[in-house]
Amino acid sequence: MLRSMYSGVSGMKGFQTKLDVIGNNIANVNTTGFKSSRVMFKDVMSQTMSGVTPPTDGAQGGVNAKQVGLGVSIGSIDTIHLAGSAMTTNIPTDLRIDGDGFFVVSMTGEEDNAFLTRAGDFHIDAARNLVTSDGMFVMGTDGVITLDDEVTSFSIAQDGSVLATVEGATEVIAQLGVVKVVNPEGLEKVGGNLYRMTLNANPEGEFEIGTANDAEAGTGSIIAGQLEMSNVDLTGEFTEMIVAQRGFQANSRIITTSDEILQEVVNLKR
Repeated sequence: MLRSMYSGVSGMKGFQTKLDVIGNNIANVNTTGFKSSRVMFKDVMSQTMSGVTPPTDGAQGGVNAKQVGLGVSIGSIDTIHLAGSAMTTNIPTDLRIDGDGFFVVSMTGEEDNAFLTRAGDFHIDAARNLVTSDGMFVMGTDGVITLDDEVTSFSIAQDGSVLATVEGATEVIAQLGVVKVVNPEGLEKVGGNLYRMTLNANPEGEFEIGTANDAEAGTGSIIAGQLEMSNVDLTGEFTEMIVAQRGFQANSRIITTSDEILQEVVNLKR
């Protein structure tokens, strides 16, 4: 069989994966805190037809190797952790991180099974806990953030301090937790705008809940009344879609041409 046919097949598979990623990006163009992805290709091992010949003094020059590539494969699917645009909602529980930090949420209220997120559309439930839309607890530096019954109003400062009004006096009742990740691309997407910590995101896959406005940690500040929107660029995605579509068509043409050549070989017997 012709090498070109298998190269065309690998190319079609690669561009199909690229279209899958582009489709997911476009589908999440309005998802709060969503980070777009991109596909990077790499060539497959090349077959060496003849090796390198070094130059010989006074005899002949060097000769380069003759190699034929065997197609393409997926090098990586990267998550682009650039900040999305800010949308002002003026809702006190809508929070945006102006920096590189992540919010910490947990289904059980324990740090051991916590997840990270950039989506700050939080709410106050019937038990006066700060939770996500899915009912996960928003973690502070001292655990679950809960408003006492005496609290009549509250606000969240840029450093994550929860300022509550109790009997006419304002006091800090909790501190919102923020985590800085060494390699955000190493986080694992688990759905629901959540990320799971991995061994390639932080050393030993561990993290410590810190505070916002920490200049040394670089967690960034918290802006109340705003949400971070998706960082998907529709112009770039549609351009990449055209490139992927043409690449898919070109590789399918390689397979068609290779098939026609094989048909001519078969017809030699006639």
